[in-house]
Amino acid sequence: MAFYGRAKQRALLHTLFENDKMQVVLLYGRRRVGKSELLKQALRETKTRSIYYECKQTTEKNNVNSLAEIVAQQLQFPPLAFVSMESILDFLFKQSVKENLIVVLDEYPYLRNAIPGLDSILQSLVDTYRDTARLKFVLCGSYVEVMQSLLEAANPLYGRIDRSINLHPMDYYESALFYPDLCPEDKVRLYSVFGGIPYYNRLIDPTLTVQENITELIASPGARLENEVSMYLRSEVLRIVNANEVFETLAKGCYRFSDILSQSHVSSSPTLVDVLDKLIRMELVKKEAPINDERNRRKAGYVICDPLSLFYYRYCFRYASQLRIMDPIAFYELNIREDFETWYVPRWFEEICKQYLIRCNLMGRLPATFIKIGKYWYDDPKLHKNGEFDIVTEDTNGYIFYEAKFTKEPVKTATIKQEIQQVKETGLTCYKYGFFSRSGFAGAEMENVIQIELDQIYE
Repeated sequence: MAFYGRAKQRALLHTLFENDKMQVVLLYGRRRVGKSELLKQALRETKTRSIYYECKQTTEKNNVNSLAEIVAQQLQFPPLAFVSMESILDFLFKQSVKENLIVVLDEYPYLRNAIPGLDSILQSLVDTYRDTARLKFVLCGSYVEVMQSLLEAANPLYGRIDRSINLHPMDYYESALFYPDLCPEDKVRLYSVFGGIPYYNRLIDPTLTVQENITELIASPGARLENEVSMYLRSEVLRIVNANEVFETLAKGCYRFSDILSQSHVSSSPTLVDVLDKLIRMELVKKEAPINDERNRRKAGYVICDPLSLFYYRYCFRYASQLRIMDPIAFYELNIREDFETWYVPRWFEEICKQYLIRCNLMGRLPATFIKIGKYWYDDPKLHKNGEFDIVTEDTNGYIFYEAKFTKEPVKTATIKQEIQQVKETGLTCYKYGFFSRSGFAGAEMENVIQIELDQIYE
């Protein structure tokens, strides 16, 4: 099976693996984000002897016996017997004094739950062998809160971890590597549903249409990903009812904290704060603030940042009763098609355009490196209203305003002039204006106007 993307993370792991000194590495991220596959790929690409073990939700003895079998096989030793996890880990630390060795404990929280004080055991081993061992010791896990706790001052491993890697979902560009032969428009649509999670993208069948993939994988009874979002939530959130309420409210377009509180029926402000904080740590929701007034809480808001979660709650969860009794094609036509094309995909196209600008910024492809990107809050004194522009960058020269158009028709010069005039009337002073277009542009290029066609962002 081909491995796509993650070039920076693979290069970092190679550097760590080839180091002659002990390296304790923490790799974590949400479920399905590709942590295990990244580690396995990095291990395949290194010549250093390695032991990879996926911890199990079972007893310490069962885990010890399973790990002992792998150790014996990888080190070409006769069957080994150990009485505890501490004894087998001590053996591996001692072995690494003789040779460079990589040991990966995947799904570490399972093992941690089975063995009280395991963090302290590891701390003692690391301290004992720090100056003599050449072990590359990797702890990997999906329970983000548990894994992040290993970095806190109160944890025995505090100060012992040499490198921590929080693996995020892929961006639009790396996600498209899973379906390279599709047209750019369909790449946008698929990212809008399945996002940057490798597991989801591997399930996409490029021989099917976007609608067929959506129906087959999520929007039909018994679909492969039908319960994916709810299962992930149940693994991390105790009161699932509150999470469902918040998600459904966000999926309808509520943004401000006060609106979410009044519309979601969550019992209290503190409860809503707890739920939102949890969803943010799970990388399903993000808090946004305008780049020109970042500390103003009244102007901050919350959005679902995980495409599959937004799709699920906007269409499947909301119309769950219909989904169970209707033909999938009829359900799609009634509840998804129009909103999907006119609101849903354009909303994610804006996010893709932001990611494109960030990619260009990181690679030094822009004339001026921007220091901020995001929403811009404005007040319109003439109309006595306020609002936000969704994509604005700030660099040393000032602001650049961007507009993303996911329409069938090319963007005309008159439309560009009208958009620029509206921006100027709000008081936002820009030295350039940028426009992204799904269908290209009709008219000559204009001074201080950047025109970016859909094909360009996938080059």
